Amino acid sequence: MKTYTLSLNEIDTIVRDIAKEFKSGVVILRGDLATGKTTFVKKMALYLGVEEEVTSPTFSLQHAYSKNVFHYDMYNHGLDHFISLGMLEELEKEGLHFIEWGDEKIIEILMEAGIDVMSIDIEKISTDKREYKLCIY
Repeated sequence: MKTYTLSLNEIDTIVRDIAKEFKSGVVILRGDLATGKTTFVKKMALYLGVEEEVTSPTFSLQHAYSKNVFHYDMYNHGLDHFISLGMLEELEKEGLHFIEWGDEKIIEILMEAGIDVMSIDIEKISTDKREYKLCIY
């Protein structure tokens, strides 16, 4: 596990490190409301060359931002709904898949399917600081 404590202005540090180490697979983002899960995806997408606006897919479940950047949100519907829609097959596509509100069960399913998985637990330390705990499975 690797831990970063960064201000919002320093988030590019973790973005660069992850982009170097993790080129394809699923990134599970966990943390309370307003800890910066979508902000993290915005920064990663920008770093990866995505020019369109990145927004939370809370109500649409999935946003695709090019051929290789995908963003999902399980907050409203949960894993069972995600699976019932056939979304697990989407995660096999080449690229980076960011899932907000994923849990240990989806990590287990992805590992069993042979899909590379990283989790990032984000904790708000102060108004401007976050702690990011990264784990590659």
